[in-house]
Amino acid sequence: MDCIYCAGKTSVTNSRPQKRLRQIWRRRKCKQCGSIFTTVEGADFTTTLLVRNTEGLLSPFRRDQLFTSILEACGHRPTRIADATGLTDTVIAHLRPYMASAQLDSDIIAKTAHKALERFDKPAAVHYKAFHPM
Repeated sequence: MDCIYCAGKTSVTNSRPQKRLRQIWRRRKCKQCGSIFTTVEGADFTTTLLVRNTEGLLSPFRRDQLFTSILEACGHRPTRIADATGLTDTVIAHLRPYMASAQLDSDIIAKTAHKALERFDKPAAVHYKAFHPM
């Protein structure tokens, strides 16, 4: 990987797997300017996972779309961005068993998100369900 500051080559000085999120955290050091920075590597579901909507049409999975819908449901919470980020990661982790075929039904995503919201914040779950029929 190239340095984010000077575009020089970097080396990995520390690496740790993030089991729950299935990501890899890496500390990198630039060989040219000596800068140290962190990267997080994970799967790009946009290019590998398709979502089938209620009409049967396929479209790429968009993490941002899931995050936005959860963020809107958590709009009443003072820590809504952090909450929505964590909940989005949780929903994606719970969707993994359904990803084997590289296709997900939109209702599975909605049900999984609703279940996570229901455990976390009942009013947010009610709000989510009002806009995402299951």
